Amino acid sequence: MSPGLWFAAPALAAIGLFFFVPVAAALGLSLTDFDIYALADPGTLRFVGLRNYAELLRDPVFWTAFRNTAFFVAVGAPLSVAVSLGAALLLQSRLVRWKGLFRTLYFLPVVTTLVAVAVVWRYLYHPRVGLLNQALGALGAPPVDWLGDPRFALPALVVLAVWKNFGFNMVIFVAGLQAIPERLYEAARLDGASRSQELLHVTLPLLLPTTSFVLVMTLIGHFQLFAEPYVMTQGGPEDATRSLVLLMYEQGFRWWSLGQAAALAFVLFAIVLAVSLAARAAGLLRGGAALGRA
Repeated sequence: MSPGLWFAAPALAAIGLFFFVPVAAALGLSLTDFDIYALADPGTLRFVGLRNYAELLRDPVFWTAFRNTAFFVAVGAPLSVAVSLGAALLLQSRLVRWKGLFRTLYFLPVVTTLVAVAVVWRYLYHPRVGLLNQALGALGAPPVDWLGDPRFALPALVVLAVWKNFGFNMVIFVAGLQAIPERLYEAARLDGASRSQELLHVTLPLLLPTTSFVLVMTLIGHFQLFAEPYVMTQGGPEDATRSLVLLMYEQGFRWWSLGQAAALAFVLFAIVLAVSLAARAAGLLRGGAALGRA
């Protein structure tokens, strides 16, 4: 065995023990009817094959959670990337002073615990005394039950998630912007390019690899929607904010249907893998085309 493999062996063993073994165990669990009775007596455990997956696909609650998660991803991920990119461009512009201070302030929501954030945002969304409804009242509009109305509960969580998480992507975009050589902007200005033309023909094409990475990571994070509905709405009202991960948690730790929870985990894994590969491939194709035109 080579010396390099000896050095890597402890890390590989830890990865195998704490990652691959649990994943294999969960896959096997998804093919059984493991429940609270099997916890007490493993002899009651039965192999059921793909029955958990078939029951999952016939469950209307699963499709409700899937639609909610898909909406959260389709709306929240692009909005989060756009807000992050806009904040990064603003911080890199010559119009902003004390850039370090603003970076810190924008990043603070990322490191703030969700429970503290939830307390503040539940007050903002309060149907009677919330600041949002007070602003609507000042404009002559009726109050909105943001977290109690099925039409507004999920969009309200999207806004909360974008505000809390955009600072992380902003830092990555700032690093990408700082990696763009200044001589390219000088050449564009010598050719008579305006600020908007610099953005369209220099900044955005060279940021495409960074944007692709940020988009894929944001998609993966948004598919794992759990903390926001768990803390803010508990999946209500009328299952309007129930996500796939929240449903998986309820199946596993509320109803103790651990076999079905494991099956749902692998269905979610397949969905996330397919969407991530498609987004990554599309980003690479667009990036190659844009760089070729540049």
